Amino acid sequence: MVKIAIYTLTSELHDEQAVTASTREFLESLNMEYDFRGTDYSDYGTHALDLLFVRTGGTEGIFHQLLPTLQGKSSQPIYLLTSGKSNSLAASMEILSYMQQNGITGEIIHGSSEYVRHRIQVLQNVSNAKRLLNGAKVGVIGAPSDWLISSNADAQAISSKLGIEIINIPMRELLDIYAAKSDVADSELMSKAPNDAIRESIPGALRIYECLKVLVEKYSLSGLTIRCFDLLTAVKNTGCIALAKLNAEGIVAGCEGDVPALLSMMVSNALTGESGFQCNPASVDVVKGRLMFAHCTIPFNMVDRYELDTHFESGIGVGIRGYMHGNVTIFKMSGDASRMYAEEGTILACENKPNLCRTQTVVQLDNAEQARYFLTRPIGNHHIIIKGRHKEEIIEMFNL
Repeated sequence: MVKIAIYTLTSELHDEQAVTASTREFLESLNMEYDFRGTDYSDYGTHALDLLFVRTGGTEGIFHQLLPTLQGKSSQPIYLLTSGKSNSLAASMEILSYMQQNGITGEIIHGSSEYVRHRIQVLQNVSNAKRLLNGAKVGVIGAPSDWLISSNADAQAISSKLGIEIINIPMRELLDIYAAKSDVADSELMSKAPNDAIRESIPGALRIYECLKVLVEKYSLSGLTIRCFDLLTAVKNTGCIALAKLNAEGIVAGCEGDVPALLSMMVSNALTGESGFQCNPASVDVVKGRLMFAHCTIPFNMVDRYELDTHFESGIGVGIRGYMHGNVTIFKMSGDASRMYAEEGTILACENKPNLCRTQTVVQLDNAEQARYFLTRPIGNHHIIIKGRHKEEIIEMFNL
Protein backbone atom coordinates (compact mmCIF):
# COMPACT_ATOMS: atom_id res chain seq x y z
CA MET A 1 0.00 0.00 0.00
CA VAL A 2 1.35 3.41 -0.97
CA LYS A 3 2.13 5.67 1.97
CA ILE A 4 0.31 8.66 3.37
CA ALA A 5 2.18 11.96 3.08
CA ILE A 6 1.68 14.85 5.50
CA TYR A 7 2.55 18.40 4.44
CA THR A 8 2.28 21.42 6.72
CA LEU A 9 0.84 24.93 6.70
CA THR A 10 2.13 27.11 9.54
CA SER A 11 1.96 30.83 10.28
CA GLU A 12 5.26 32.53 11.16
CA LEU A 13 3.46 34.35 13.98
CA HIS A 14 3.37 31.17 16.07
CA ASP A 15 6.27 29.84 18.13
CA GLU A 16 7.92 27.11 16.07
CA GLN A 17 9.10 25.12 19.08
CA ALA A 18 5.61 24.99 20.57
CA VAL A 19 4.05 24.12 17.21
CA THR A 20 6.59 21.33 16.65
CA ALA A 21 5.84 19.82 20.06
CA SER A 22 2.10 20.02 19.43
CA THR A 23 2.55 18.46 16.00
CA ARG A 24 4.51 15.54 17.41
CA GLU A 25 1.92 14.90 20.11
CA PHE A 26 -0.99 15.02 17.67
CA LEU A 27 0.55 12.79 15.01
CA GLU A 28 1.72 10.24 17.56
CA SER A 29 -1.84 10.02 18.90
CA LEU A 30 -3.01 8.84 15.47
CA ASN A 31 -0.83 5.71 15.68
CA MET A 32 -0.42 5.33 11.92
CA GLU A 33 2.37 5.21 9.37
CA TYR A 34 3.04 8.32 7.31
CA ASP A 35 5.76 10.22 5.47
CA PHE A 36 6.21 13.65 7.08
CA ARG A 37 7.09 16.07 4.28
CA GLY A 38 6.68 19.39 6.06
CA THR A 39 6.86 22.28 3.58
CA ASP A 40 8.57 20.23 0.86
CA TYR A 41 5.77 19.86 -1.73
CA SER A 42 8.03 18.56 -4.50
CA ASP A 43 6.44 15.08 -4.50
CA TYR A 44 2.88 16.15 -3.75
CA GLY A 45 0.39 13.96 -5.64
CA THR A 46 2.56 10.83 -5.72
CA HIS A 47 1.26 9.14 -2.57
CA ALA A 48 -1.86 7.16 -1.79
CA LEU A 49 -3.11 10.10 0.21
CA ASP A 50 -1.74 13.62 0.61
CA LEU A 51 -2.80 15.56 3.72
CA LEU A 52 -2.29 19.27 4.36
CA PHE A 53 -1.79 19.58 8.11
CA VAL A 54 -3.07 23.05 8.95
CA ARG A 55 -1.13 23.52 12.18
CA THR A 56 -2.09 27.10 13.05
CA GLY A 57 -4.39 29.94 12.19
CA GLY A 58 -3.24 32.66 9.82
CA THR A 59 -2.42 30.14 7.10
CA GLU A 60 -5.15 31.07 4.63
CA GLY A 61 -2.87 33.33 2.59
CA ILE A 62 -0.14 30.70 2.52
CA PHE A 63 -2.62 28.18 1.14
CA HIS A 64 -3.87 30.67 -1.46
CA GLN A 65 -0.33 31.14 -2.79
CA LEU A 66 0.35 27.39 -2.71
CA LEU A 67 -2.89 26.32 -4.42
CA PRO A 68 -1.69 26.64 -8.07
CA THR A 69 1.25 24.37 -7.24
CA LEU A 70 -1.03 21.77 -5.65
CA GLN A 71 -3.45 21.81 -8.57
CA GLY A 72 -0.59 21.52 -11.02
CA LYS A 73 0.61 18.35 -9.34
CA SER A 74 -2.66 16.55 -8.58
CA SER A 75 -6.35 16.55 -9.49
CA GLN A 76 -7.32 14.72 -6.30
CA PRO A 77 -9.44 16.34 -3.56
CA ILE A 78 -7.52 18.46 -1.06
CA TYR A 79 -7.72 17.07 2.48
CA LEU A 80 -7.07 19.46 5.38
CA LEU A 81 -5.90 17.77 8.57
CA THR A 82 -6.18 19.78 11.78
CA SER A 83 -5.87 19.22 15.51
CA GLY A 84 -7.90 22.33 16.27
CA LYS A 85 -5.10 23.93 18.28
CA SER A 86 -3.81 27.47 17.64
CA ASN A 87 -6.91 28.45 15.63
CA SER A 88 -6.12 25.78 13.04
CA LEU A 89 -9.73 24.63 12.66
CA ALA A 90 -10.92 28.17 11.97
CA ALA A 91 -8.25 28.58 9.29
CA SER A 92 -9.19 25.22 7.78
CA MET A 93 -12.83 26.27 7.55
CA GLU A 94 -11.89 29.48 5.75
CA ILE A 95 -9.69 27.52 3.35
CA LEU A 96 -12.35 24.91 2.64
CA SER A 97 -14.95 27.62 2.06
CA TYR A 98 -12.65 29.28 -0.48
CA MET A 99 -12.07 25.95 -2.20
CA GLN A 100 -15.78 25.28 -2.52
CA GLN A 101 -16.40 28.75 -3.91
CA ASN A 102 -13.93 27.89 -6.64
CA GLY A 103 -15.22 24.39 -7.39
CA ILE A 104 -12.36 22.57 -5.66
CA THR A 105 -13.28 19.35 -3.85
CA GLY A 106 -11.96 18.86 -0.33
CA GLU A 107 -12.66 18.03 3.29
CA ILE A 108 -11.51 18.92 6.79
CA ILE A 109 -10.37 15.88 8.78
CA HIS A 110 -10.86 16.76 12.43
CA GLY A 111 -12.08 15.06 15.58
CA SER A 112 -10.99 12.39 18.01
CA SER A 113 -7.85 10.38 17.29
CA GLU A 114 -10.02 7.35 16.58
CA TYR A 115 -12.20 9.22 14.09
CA VAL A 116 -9.26 10.89 12.33
CA ARG A 117 -7.36 7.60 12.05
CA HIS A 118 -10.43 5.78 10.69
CA ARG A 119 -11.26 8.53 8.21
CA ILE A 120 -7.71 8.61 6.89
CA GLN A 121 -7.74 4.81 6.51
CA VAL A 122 -10.96 4.95 4.47
CA LEU A 123 -9.54 7.64 2.19
CA GLN A 124 -6.30 5.73 1.80
CA ASN A 125 -8.17 2.53 0.85
CA VAL A 126 -10.19 4.41 -1.77
CA SER A 127 -7.09 6.06 -3.22
CA ASN A 128 -5.28 2.74 -3.48
CA ALA A 129 -8.33 1.13 -5.09
CA LYS A 130 -8.45 3.83 -7.74
CA ARG A 131 -4.76 3.28 -8.47
CA LEU A 132 -5.30 -0.49 -8.79
CA LEU A 133 -8.22 -0.04 -11.18
CA ASN A 134 -6.54 2.58 -13.36
CA GLY A 135 -5.24 0.74 -16.42
CA ALA A 136 -6.87 -2.59 -15.54
CA LYS A 137 -8.27 -4.68 -18.40
CA VAL A 138 -11.38 -6.84 -18.20
CA GLY A 139 -12.57 -9.30 -20.81
CA VAL A 140 -16.15 -9.93 -21.91
CA ILE A 141 -16.14 -13.41 -23.42
CA GLY A 142 -19.16 -13.61 -25.66
CA ALA A 143 -21.91 -11.00 -25.42
CA PRO A 144 -24.02 -10.51 -22.28
CA SER A 145 -26.74 -13.14 -21.91
CA ASP A 146 -29.91 -12.30 -23.82
CA TRP A 147 -31.99 -11.82 -20.65
CA LEU A 148 -29.73 -9.09 -19.27
CA ILE A 149 -31.68 -6.37 -21.06
CA SER A 150 -30.74 -3.62 -18.57
CA SER A 151 -27.20 -4.73 -17.77
CA ASN A 152 -25.25 -2.74 -20.32
CA ALA A 153 -21.95 -0.95 -19.81
CA ASP A 154 -20.70 2.36 -21.15
CA ALA A 155 -17.08 1.55 -21.96
CA GLN A 156 -16.14 5.21 -22.40
CA ALA A 157 -17.65 6.26 -19.07
CA ILE A 158 -16.00 3.36 -17.27
CA SER A 159 -12.64 4.20 -18.80
CA SER A 160 -13.02 7.87 -17.84
CA LYS A 161 -14.32 7.32 -14.29
CA LEU A 162 -12.47 4.18 -13.23
CA GLY A 163 -9.65 3.77 -15.74
CA ILE A 164 -10.82 0.24 -16.65
CA GLU A 165 -10.56 -0.96 -20.26
CA ILE A 166 -13.27 -3.34 -21.48
CA ILE A 167 -12.11 -5.88 -24.09
CA ASN A 168 -14.65 -7.90 -26.10
CA ILE A 169 -13.49 -11.46 -26.81
CA PRO A 170 -15.51 -13.73 -29.14
CA MET A 171 -16.83 -16.97 -27.61
CA ARG A 172 -15.38 -18.72 -30.65
CA GLU A 173 -11.88 -17.93 -29.41
CA LEU A 174 -12.53 -19.69 -26.12
CA LEU A 175 -14.08 -22.69 -27.87
CA ASP A 176 -11.08 -23.01 -30.21
CA ILE A 177 -8.76 -23.09 -27.19
CA TYR A 178 -11.03 -25.66 -25.57
CA ALA A 179 -10.85 -27.91 -28.63
CA ALA A 180 -7.05 -27.85 -28.53
CA LYS A 181 -6.81 -28.77 -24.84
CA SER A 182 -7.45 -31.95 -22.87
CA ASP A 183 -9.50 -32.61 -19.76
CA VAL A 184 -7.81 -31.95 -16.41
CA ALA A 185 -7.75 -34.15 -13.30
CA ASP A 186 -8.14 -32.94 -9.72
CA SER A 187 -8.31 -35.53 -6.95
CA GLU A 188 -9.71 -33.13 -4.32
CA LEU A 189 -12.64 -32.08 -6.50
CA MET A 190 -13.22 -35.66 -7.61
CA SER A 191 -13.48 -36.75 -3.97
CA LYS A 192 -16.35 -34.29 -3.48
CA ALA A 193 -18.42 -35.59 -6.38
CA PRO A 194 -21.67 -37.06 -5.03
CA ASN A 195 -22.32 -39.25 -8.09
CA ASP A 196 -20.77 -40.55 -11.30
CA ALA A 197 -22.37 -37.92 -13.53
CA ILE A 198 -20.74 -35.04 -11.64
CA ARG A 199 -17.49 -36.95 -11.31
CA GLU A 200 -17.37 -37.38 -15.08
CA SER A 201 -18.04 -33.64 -15.61
CA ILE A 202 -15.23 -32.35 -13.39
CA PRO A 203 -12.31 -32.87 -15.85
CA GLY A 204 -14.18 -30.91 -18.53
CA ALA A 205 -15.05 -28.15 -16.07
CA LEU A 206 -11.35 -27.83 -15.19
CA ARG A 207 -10.54 -27.77 -18.89
CA ILE A 208 -12.70 -24.63 -19.16
CA TYR A 209 -10.68 -23.15 -16.29
CA GLU A 210 -7.41 -23.80 -18.15
CA CYS A 211 -8.84 -22.17 -21.29
CA LEU A 212 -9.87 -19.05 -19.39
CA LYS A 213 -6.36 -18.80 -17.96
CA VAL A 214 -4.99 -18.74 -21.51
CA LEU A 215 -7.19 -15.74 -22.30
CA VAL A 216 -6.21 -14.03 -19.05
CA GLU A 217 -2.56 -14.28 -20.01
CA LYS A 218 -3.08 -13.38 -23.68
CA TYR A 219 -5.02 -10.17 -22.97
CA SER A 220 -3.39 -9.32 -19.60
CA LEU A 221 -6.77 -9.43 -17.90
CA SER A 222 -7.44 -8.50 -14.28
CA GLY A 223 -11.00 -9.74 -14.61
CA LEU A 224 -13.45 -11.38 -16.99
CA THR A 225 -17.07 -12.33 -17.45
CA ILE A 226 -18.25 -15.15 -19.68
CA ARG A 227 -21.53 -15.85 -21.48
CA CYS A 228 -21.50 -19.13 -19.59
CA PHE A 229 -24.86 -20.55 -20.67
CA ASP A 230 -23.42 -20.99 -24.17
CA LEU A 231 -21.08 -23.60 -22.68
CA LEU A 232 -24.06 -25.80 -21.81
CA THR A 233 -24.74 -26.48 -25.47
CA ALA A 234 -21.25 -26.00 -26.90
CA VAL A 235 -19.29 -28.31 -24.56
CA LYS A 236 -22.05 -29.80 -22.36
CA ASN A 237 -20.51 -28.32 -19.23
CA THR A 238 -20.43 -25.22 -17.02
CA GLY A 239 -18.02 -22.47 -16.04
CA CYS A 240 -18.92 -22.65 -12.33
CA ILE A 241 -15.74 -24.42 -11.19
CA ALA A 242 -13.55 -22.25 -13.41
CA LEU A 243 -14.95 -18.99 -12.01
CA ALA A 244 -14.72 -20.24 -8.43
CA LYS A 245 -11.04 -21.06 -8.90
CA LEU A 246 -10.14 -17.88 -10.79
CA ASN A 247 -11.71 -15.64 -8.13
CA ALA A 248 -9.88 -17.51 -5.38
CA GLU A 249 -6.63 -16.88 -7.28
CA GLY A 250 -7.25 -13.14 -7.54
CA ILE A 251 -8.60 -13.00 -11.10
CA VAL A 252 -12.05 -11.41 -10.80
CA ALA A 253 -14.47 -13.62 -12.72
CA GLY A 254 -18.20 -13.23 -13.31
CA CYS A 255 -21.08 -15.05 -14.96
CA GLU A 256 -23.51 -14.58 -17.85
CA GLY A 257 -21.49 -11.84 -19.53
CA ASP A 258 -22.87 -9.35 -16.99
CA VAL A 259 -20.47 -6.42 -17.31
CA PRO A 260 -21.90 -4.16 -14.55
CA ALA A 261 -21.67 -7.12 -12.16
CA LEU A 262 -18.07 -7.72 -13.20
CA LEU A 263 -17.23 -4.04 -12.72
CA SER A 264 -18.86 -4.15 -9.28
CA MET A 265 -16.66 -7.12 -8.42
CA MET A 266 -13.58 -5.29 -9.70
CA VAL A 267 -14.32 -2.22 -7.57
CA SER A 268 -15.10 -4.21 -4.42
CA ASN A 269 -12.00 -6.36 -4.85
CA ALA A 270 -9.77 -3.30 -5.31
CA LEU A 271 -11.29 -1.65 -2.23
CA THR A 272 -11.30 -4.61 0.13
CA GLY A 273 -9.01 -7.29 -1.27
CA GLU A 274 -11.97 -9.68 -0.95
CA SER A 275 -13.57 -11.86 -3.61
CA GLY A 276 -17.20 -11.20 -4.49
CA PHE A 277 -20.14 -13.58 -4.81
CA GLN A 278 -22.20 -12.68 -7.91
CA CYS A 279 -25.76 -13.71 -7.20
CA ASN A 280 -29.37 -12.71 -7.71
CA PRO A 281 -32.13 -12.18 -5.14
CA ALA A 282 -34.52 -15.14 -5.02
CA SER A 283 -36.83 -13.62 -2.40
CA VAL A 284 -37.18 -10.30 -0.58
CA ASP A 285 -38.97 -9.68 2.73
CA VAL A 286 -39.30 -5.88 2.86
CA VAL A 287 -40.85 -5.97 6.34
CA LYS A 288 -37.99 -7.84 7.98
CA GLY A 289 -35.28 -6.64 5.59
CA ARG A 290 -34.35 -10.23 4.82
CA LEU A 291 -33.24 -11.56 1.43
CA MET A 292 -32.33 -14.86 -0.15
CA PHE A 293 -29.52 -14.71 -2.73
CA ALA A 294 -28.60 -17.61 -4.98
CA HIS A 295 -26.22 -18.64 -7.78
CA CYS A 296 -24.46 -21.78 -8.97
CA THR A 297 -20.89 -20.63 -8.36
CA ILE A 298 -19.08 -18.86 -5.55
CA PRO A 299 -15.34 -18.16 -5.04
CA PHE A 300 -13.70 -21.02 -3.19
CA ASN A 301 -11.93 -18.57 -0.86
CA MET A 302 -15.27 -17.15 0.40
CA VAL A 303 -16.75 -20.35 1.79
CA ASP A 304 -16.30 -22.37 4.98
CA ARG A 305 -17.07 -25.51 3.01
CA TYR A 306 -18.72 -26.47 -0.26
CA GLU A 307 -20.46 -29.31 -2.03
CA LEU A 308 -20.72 -30.13 -5.72
CA ASP A 309 -23.99 -30.51 -7.58
CA THR A 310 -25.25 -30.08 -11.11
CA HIS A 311 -25.97 -26.68 -12.64
CA PHE A 312 -29.50 -25.75 -11.49
CA GLU A 313 -31.30 -24.68 -14.67
CA SER A 314 -29.82 -27.33 -16.96
CA GLY A 315 -29.14 -30.19 -14.57
CA ILE A 316 -25.79 -30.84 -16.26
CA GLY A 317 -22.13 -30.07 -15.58
CA VAL A 318 -20.90 -28.99 -12.16
CA GLY A 319 -22.35 -26.36 -9.84
CA ILE A 320 -21.20 -25.33 -6.36
CA ARG A 321 -23.17 -25.17 -3.14
CA GLY A 322 -21.14 -22.98 -0.78
CA TYR A 323 -21.64 -22.26 2.90
CA MET A 324 -20.38 -19.12 4.62
CA HIS A 325 -21.16 -16.98 7.65
CA GLY A 326 -20.54 -13.55 9.16
CA ASN A 327 -21.08 -9.92 8.22
CA VAL A 328 -21.39 -8.98 4.56
CA THR A 329 -21.86 -6.01 2.25
CA ILE A 330 -24.23 -6.16 -0.72
CA PHE A 331 -23.05 -3.97 -3.60
CA LYS A 332 -23.92 -3.13 -7.19
CA MET A 333 -22.92 -0.31 -9.52
CA SER A 334 -24.47 0.66 -12.82
CA GLY A 335 -22.70 0.14 -16.12
CA ASP A 336 -21.82 3.82 -16.42
CA ALA A 337 -20.81 4.25 -12.75
CA SER A 338 -23.56 6.84 -12.23
CA ARG A 339 -25.50 4.81 -9.65
CA MET A 340 -24.65 2.35 -6.95
CA TYR A 341 -26.21 0.46 -4.05
CA ALA A 342 -24.38 -0.63 -0.92
CA GLU A 343 -25.84 -2.03 2.28
CA GLU A 344 -24.45 -4.11 5.12
CA GLY A 345 -25.96 -7.15 6.77
CA THR A 346 -25.40 -10.52 8.39
CA ILE A 347 -25.72 -14.02 6.95
CA LEU A 348 -28.48 -15.85 8.82
CA ALA A 349 -28.32 -19.17 6.99
CA CYS A 350 -27.15 -21.03 3.91
CA GLU A 351 -29.88 -23.25 2.56
CA ASN A 352 -30.30 -26.18 0.18
CA LYS A 353 -33.63 -25.75 -1.56
CA PRO A 354 -34.13 -27.92 -4.67
CA ASN A 355 -35.79 -25.16 -6.73
CA LEU A 356 -32.96 -22.57 -6.65
CA CYS A 357 -29.39 -22.14 -7.81
CA ARG A 358 -27.04 -24.19 -5.67
CA THR A 359 -25.44 -21.62 -3.34
CA GLN A 360 -28.29 -20.08 -1.31
CA THR A 361 -27.51 -17.37 1.23
CA VAL A 362 -30.01 -15.67 3.53
CA VAL A 363 -28.96 -12.13 4.54
CA GLN A 364 -30.49 -9.89 7.19
CA LEU A 365 -29.90 -6.24 6.30
CA ASP A 366 -28.81 -3.90 9.09
CA ASN A 367 -31.29 -1.36 7.78
CA ALA A 368 -34.46 -3.26 6.92
CA GLU A 369 -35.86 -0.35 4.92
CA GLN A 370 -33.06 -0.77 2.38
CA ALA A 371 -34.70 -3.98 1.18
CA ARG A 372 -37.27 -1.90 -0.71
CA TYR A 373 -34.55 -0.90 -3.18
CA PHE A 374 -34.70 -4.38 -4.72
CA LEU A 375 -38.39 -3.95 -5.53
CA THR A 376 -38.37 -0.27 -6.51
CA ARG A 377 -35.03 0.82 -8.03
CA PRO A 378 -32.82 -2.25 -8.60
CA ILE A 379 -29.64 -2.00 -10.65
CA GLY A 380 -30.27 -5.16 -12.65
CA ASN A 381 -30.75 -8.57 -11.09
CA HIS A 382 -27.21 -9.62 -10.17
CA HIS A 383 -25.68 -8.16 -7.02
CA ILE A 384 -22.35 -8.78 -5.31
CA ILE A 385 -21.92 -10.06 -1.76
CA ILE A 386 -18.59 -9.21 -0.12
CA LYS A 387 -17.49 -10.55 3.26
CA GLY A 388 -17.13 -7.83 5.89
CA ARG A 389 -18.52 -4.34 6.34
CA HIS A 390 -17.40 -2.03 3.53
CA LYS A 391 -20.30 0.35 2.89
CA GLU A 392 -18.33 3.42 3.96
CA GLU A 393 -15.45 2.75 1.55
CA ILE A 394 -17.85 2.03 -1.32
CA ILE A 395 -19.79 5.25 -0.77
CA GLU A 396 -16.53 7.22 -0.59
CA MET A 397 -15.34 5.56 -3.80
CA PHE A 398 -18.33 6.93 -5.69
CA ASN A 399 -18.18 10.34 -4.04
CA LEU A 400 -14.77 11.03 -5.56
